[in-house]
Amino acid sequence: MADISKDQVKHVAHLARLAITEEEADMFTSQLSSIIDYAEQLNELDTENVEPTTHVLDLKNIMREDKPKEWISKEEALKNAPDKQDGHFRVPSILE
Repeated sequence: MADISKDQVKHVAHLARLAITEEEADMFTSQLSSIIDYAEQLNELDTENVEPTTHVLDLKNIMREDKPKEWISKEEALKNAPDKQDGHFRVPSILE
């Protein structure tokens, strides 16, 4: 892959709404080129017989069984509410 250009760095900074100086553009161009060169080394690896993975460990979601259970009543939930009306919590309005 070709090295990243200073114009590309400036373009990405513009898209990200970042103001960068000429010195920073030079520095980021050099740093990003080094990162791309390092990542390109992965293309040299033989991955012919390697299965694709999404995670390095063979993990699965372990979730508890979903069981219905009794919950507190509406009256119990509202009994300590500082402000309530018609069976609902009242909160200050945040919309104008």
